[in-house]
Amino acid sequence: MAPGTVVGMTRNDTSRGAGSGGNAVEVRGLVKHFGATKALDGIDLDVREGTVLGVLGPNGAGKTTLVRCLSTLLRPDAGTARVGGYDVVAQPRQLRRVIGLTGQYASVDEKLSGFENLYMIGRLLDLSRKEARRRGEEMLERFSLTEAAKRPAGQYSGGMRRRLDLAASMIGQPSVLYLDEPTTGLDPRTRNEVWEEVRRMVSEGATVLLTTQYMEEAEQLAHELTVIDRGQVIAGGRVDELKAKVGGRTLQIRPADRAEVPRMVGALAQARLDGIAGATADEAEGTVNVPIISDEQLTAVVGLLGSRGFAISGISTHLPSLDEVFLAVTGQKASAPQQDGADTDTDALQEVAA
Repeated sequence: MAPGTVVGMTRNDTSRGAGSGGNAVEVRGLVKHFGATKALDGIDLDVREGTVLGVLGPNGAGKTTLVRCLSTLLRPDAGTARVGGYDVVAQPRQLRRVIGLTGQYASVDEKLSGFENLYMIGRLLDLSRKEARRRGEEMLERFSLTEAAKRPAGQYSGGMRRRLDLAASMIGQPSVLYLDEPTTGLDPRTRNEVWEEVRRMVSEGATVLLTTQYMEEAEQLAHELTVIDRGQVIAGGRVDELKAKVGGRTLQIRPADRAEVPRMVGALAQARLDGIAGATADEAEGTVNVPIISDEQLTAVVGLLGSRGFAISGISTHLPSLDEVFLAVTGQKASAPQQDGADTDTDALQEVAA
């Protein structure tokens, strides 16, 4: 098995530690230095059992360092962290029995076939020969690798290796699964397969900590989000809560006659409704977009247009996109995940916790 690979025990393993107040992961004041650089600067976070926590942040924010500390691959310099009831520093061996990790690099044995990789990991997790074979075949099918099952992994394409790595991290049905930008480089169909498998595991009781820069991925999978930058948590909450913090909603009005769009914008500008400014026309969509922060403002806008004789065929409201949230709280646009999968805060470090 490749160095640094961490695989987990099945969720039925009775040796796992006791839960801690409904949280599968509890982190308090976690600090990690790389020389003079403080990659983690007092991180606090909780992940409730049976949920997905999405961790967002620009490149170099500390996401991968956090995952490595929580999976025992790095020893934190200060603070505490408990996963599945185990202390990540004091009980690393017990912890490794209940977690799974898919890191930013695919870690598979290139000389073994796809099936042999999964079977070997299943046996290392104390699955019986029959169960290891069954789970291996099941995961190969779920990730569309059945036809390549007997081929050496070294002959797999990059996307196939990534899928095999994901299957390996899930074969033991870990209680807590870390996914560090798991769908980087995958085609849309395979990405959807990964999402479905994550949802399946969560429905069966697993807890997932997901780092990603795909906004769609975060919205599809995460129950709650934590945004980190420069090693610190700068925002957190449900997706809709974070969107609301950015600055209200956008009221989108579609007139029955799209030629009326400029007149609608002019009427709103002339009326100068309290607290409402900046109505804009979307000529391509044939709509008028109005920033609002309350239901009272929505009522006032619609009432005004009705009183001026405008016929309206549709009304909708939209919260800011997750991309806009990311930009608002970090000051940076969400960048596409790097193909080499390297977070700049861990490029130079290959330390493994004792």
